[in-house]
Amino acid sequence: MDLFEQTAQNSGNTPLAERMRPQILDEVVGQQHLLGQGKLLRQLIESDQLASIIFWGPPGTGKTTLGRVIANCTKSRFVFFSAVLGSIKEVREIVAEAKQQRAYHARKTLLFVDEIHRFNKAQQDAFLPAVEKGEITLIGATTENPSFEVNSALLSRSRVFVLEPLAPPDLKILLQRAIPAQQGLNKPNLQIEEAALNFFADQAGGDARIALGALEVAASAAQDDSISLETAQEAMQKKALLYDKGAEEHYNVISAFIKSMRGSDPDAALYWLARMLEAGEAPLFIVRRMVIFASEDIGNADPRALQIVLAVQQAVHFVGLPEARINLAQGVTYLATAPKSNASYLGIDEALAEVRKSGALPVPKHIRNAPTTLMKQLDYGTGYKYAHNYQDGFAAQMHLPEQISGRVFYRSSNHGYEKIITERMDRLRNRSVKETSK
Repeated sequence: MDLFEQTAQNSGNTPLAERMRPQILDEVVGQQHLLGQGKLLRQLIESDQLASIIFWGPPGTGKTTLGRVIANCTKSRFVFFSAVLGSIKEVREIVAEAKQQRAYHARKTLLFVDEIHRFNKAQQDAFLPAVEKGEITLIGATTENPSFEVNSALLSRSRVFVLEPLAPPDLKILLQRAIPAQQGLNKPNLQIEEAALNFFADQAGGDARIALGALEVAASAAQDDSISLETAQEAMQKKALLYDKGAEEHYNVISAFIKSMRGSDPDAALYWLARMLEAGEAPLFIVRRMVIFASEDIGNADPRALQIVLAVQQAVHFVGLPEARINLAQGVTYLATAPKSNASYLGIDEALAEVRKSGALPVPKHIRNAPTTLMKQLDYGTGYKYAHNYQDGFAAQMHLPEQISGRVFYRSSNHGYEKIITERMDRLRNRSVKETSK
């Protein structure tokens, strides 16, 4: 009897996501950065050398599943404990039983603590003695940053593994595996359209439970034993947006987003941001584009733009969706309404073109470093003017190679703070001309 026949036979009222849990490592989909051949976590599991660990990741990424797989692979006694529903008294009872199992049966106890962050740090202390003595192997699962939510003493005795949202191809594999399980119920001829399968995978937000739960609802509602795109949309309670993350519309929408911010149109920028979020775009992809935009299109016209968008990146990583949409919106509206300048962008491209054209021109001797006597004898550093010793912290001297002396790469604009930069640089350049002409 294969896995799918077994899960179907034993299904009862158990949710599909629960029935489809893998039993062995090779059945686990995704998380290849942890479970791929040669990766540390896989090696620890296969060699049965696993110490206490913390799984940190979004919902539906396989934290509980991995705990059960580890128990199966290591022949450990698996105990599931919910920090939401459980108590310190139950923890003590579990630890006492673990001692007996170890003493009389030489069997390790793997204690899986779901949502460990729901226990306050004082309550988490209850695990410490048993962890230190090796009476239990603790696997804590959390959706929150363990640096802030897990007792530092417990954290120092555990290794943290970060689980990532499942990519659409991974979710498609899970969904395709689940179809035979549904066939084993009361729809032996159940089929699913490719468009519906892609929709589930794209719209689940990397959460396997959401994808499988929607499939189960769709299977119950399907007419003629076929799950259409429309049925899938009803099951997910959302409509498909024209936004294929691997095709043209993806690039059309991100282009519209960038050009709306460049055009100082915060309303359009928010609309395209909403289109991407609703279509399931990864928020960190959006932030990466915003970071580039802050330097490419705003630059020194508002130097705070880059600082703000980097703060948005931190907030998105820390908070996560759906709340992070607010952080993204703040960053987008700031970028859209900020003064614009592409002077830094044009400047570096022009400088790169010059380097490729003229090659490695020699550094002027007066600005070379002279750490040795020989270098000093060769006039390295001779004639260098230390800018801080001069008026306004500026000394007129040549810094470019002689062959391209006088080239200008950075042409600041008169927008925002860059207007102040332009005025200062014009003043210093005029002074430099006067001083060098004497």
